[in-house]
Amino acid sequence: MEELTGLLLPIAFLAALYLLLIRPQQKRRKEQEHMVRTLEVGDDVVTIGGLHGRVVALTDTSMDIAVDADEDVIVRFERSALGRIVRNEPADSDDADEATSDSEDDEA
Repeated sequence: MEELTGLLLPIAFLAALYLLLIRPQQKRRKEQEHMVRTLEVGDDVVTIGGLHGRVVALTDTSMDIAVDADEDVIVRFERSALGRIVRNEPADSDDADEATSDSEDDEA
């Protein structure tokens, strides 16, 4: 019985290590790979260094980013330097309805 309890602590430690460190890191890596694969010309992006711009050209390993509105300044980055893709999502219709109903209540 003592041998079993002696093995229980290292097994529990390895399980905790997997759940707290390894699994979340694998999940982040998969999300990063998916984001890099789905990158398209015209996407607004932010690099891991904080540079904001629009993708103007893609190769297998790199991306060209225009960093000004006139696209006069183009910088080449490795695809792995992609921090996030900026998506302009429309506002929720529920929020717009609430704002409309609040303004109607104020007028009454």
